[in-house]
Amino acid sequence: MLELSILGFLCEGPLHGYELKNRIQGLSGHIRPVSDGALYPAISRLVKGGLVEQRTEPGTGAAARRVLTLTEAGRTELRARLRHPKQADITDGQRFFTLLAFLRHLTDRAEQAAVLRRRQAFLDTPASFFYRDGEPVRAEEESDLFRRGMLRIARATAAAETQWLAEAIDSLET
Repeated sequence: MLELSILGFLCEGPLHGYELKNRIQGLSGHIRPVSDGALYPAISRLVKGGLVEQRTEPGTGAAARRVLTLTEAGRTELRARLRHPKQADITDGQRFFTLLAFLRHLTDRAEQAAVLRRRQAFLDTPASFFYRDGEPVRAEEESDLFRRGMLRIARATAAAETQWLAEAIDSLET
């Protein structure tokens, strides 16, 4: 998801490494902090792969800064990753939000709707944090106050997301 975030933000315009890190941090928040030890090697991989270009420009007061720009090959790669996200990008909520943040860069509305349909299908599959005899435990069946709370919150979140997905898909297809 880090590489997708880099490609996605750079698709919106050139950025300095520090600015890029701040945008990625804002998107993932406290859930998945971005370290320099992860960010800069990912940038290097993308540069070596010809997906990102970097140039050095003078800093405003001290050291020079690297400016990163998405190449045409990088735009193509971004669209491919958006068009065919990994299953974990669909099933993991934070990863899906990252995908949503850049899905507008996939300009074909039918392809956008197809990605949303995959998430919709995932949410339609009965699931739980807890299972009893191989069956998902529902909030009403859980005696533990805190687990019951987890299940109720997850159900409400899934219901809101399911409603939005249906509206978004309808909008894309009309």
